[in-house]
Amino acid sequence: MCQLLGMNCATPTDITFSFRGFSQRAGITSDHCDGFGIAFFEDKGCRLFVDNQSAVESPIAELIRNYPIKSRNVIAHIRKATQGKITLENSHPFSRELWGRQWIFAHNGDLHGFNPRLSGRFTPVGNTDSELAFCYMLEKFVEKFGYVEPSLAQIFALLKDIAPQIAEYGTFNYCLSNGQALFSYATTKLHWLVREYPFQHAQLIDLDVEVDFSTVTTAEDRVAVITTEPLTYNENWTPFKAGEMILFQSGRPILTALTRVERLIREEQNPELKRMTKADQY
Repeated sequence: MCQLLGMNCATPTDITFSFRGFSQRAGITSDHCDGFGIAFFEDKGCRLFVDNQSAVESPIAELIRNYPIKSRNVIAHIRKATQGKITLENSHPFSRELWGRQWIFAHNGDLHGFNPRLSGRFTPVGNTDSELAFCYMLEKFVEKFGYVEPSLAQIFALLKDIAPQIAEYGTFNYCLSNGQALFSYATTKLHWLVREYPFQHAQLIDLDVEVDFSTVTTAEDRVAVITTEPLTYNENWTPFKAGEMILFQSGRPILTALTRVERLIREEQNPELKRMTKADQY
């Protein structure tokens, strides 16, 4: 399957350090070679770069490794194809407009038998399960809120209901952003950390590179990094719980929730829970 990288910041920050390590997993330290993409938000604007070449070979990826684009919200993806051909239209992240904002989505996982009926307001361009899930989520947004933009907390609450429904069809780890914040969800594997004052040095796992963040930051900076596998040796990465959703804003987690995926896993581990009522469980 694929790997995800997300960044949410208090001040505009570049992702070159993390992306250098992350992109090595596209053919050097791992085999996620079937395309890559990255999106940078700048207020309501969004720079989206995708390629069906691996992030090791792509000249676009080389640009990203060396061009310090500053952003408060970034989503990157390296692909190991499970559904859909290795083509540009199947490269994550995917982008759609809603409520006058760009929405960016990238998925790690594999959904089997997921074939919802869509109204046509949002339609996949490629043929991946990931883009289909993204379109389905956006349709649920419009179904719930119409064309008046809801708050981040309202979106979070709806995603908390939608995510486990999709996760019933397989592995569903994702990052989603509209430029205001970053939503993330894991059924199997995601990790996160927050870098903030007083900043320390960090050493990449996938590349012999380290940086002393205290020399390139200020007390106002704060950065949350979300990734499939930890990127550094010497930082404290927190694994997502199964079925956990986190909303990051200004470089920190501001909302967290466990969906019923966690309950189902606990039931599998303890059959006695299956005989308890919902009221008993909660």
